Amino acid sequence: MSVKSSPVEPASVAESTRAVVQEFLAARLAGDTERLVELFADEVDWVLADNPGVPWIRPRSTAAECAAQFDELMEHTVPEDARASLDAFLVDGADAVLMGHLSGTVRATGKSFEGPFALRLTVEDGRITRHHLYENSLSIAEACTP
Repeated sequence: MSVKSSPVEPASVAESTRAVVQEFLAARLAGDTERLVELFADEVDWVLADNPGVPWIRPRSTAAECAAQFDELMEHTVPEDARASLDAFLVDGADAVLMGHLSGTVRATGKSFEGPFALRLTVEDGRITRHHLYENSLSIAEACTP
């Protein structure tokens, strides 16, 4: 008896992507940095517009660096004021796009920021290999300025 391997069906890839992204969101919400490290690939294509005046926005490429972004964000913002709403969660194969609105307050200045965001994630072999975040960087920079 021979067993033939069949190619992964697109629906299965999309279901796997959705499941990993949902785990990512749950880990972010729980502040579970260990789980985030597990979910990110060893090397990540990380894009977040450079914003030198914002301490938690910097280049990243490893799983540990990407997961640490959450801790750095919480260190520099007021956790009780953090808000995020999700308006859309689209999945196409290995790619997911989340769109919504976020807001928060910078701890050092007491100033607030807010605006829409779009997050593109790619999941390969059960781990996040791409994290491209587009957000209202002007509002965040202004909130960080004393």
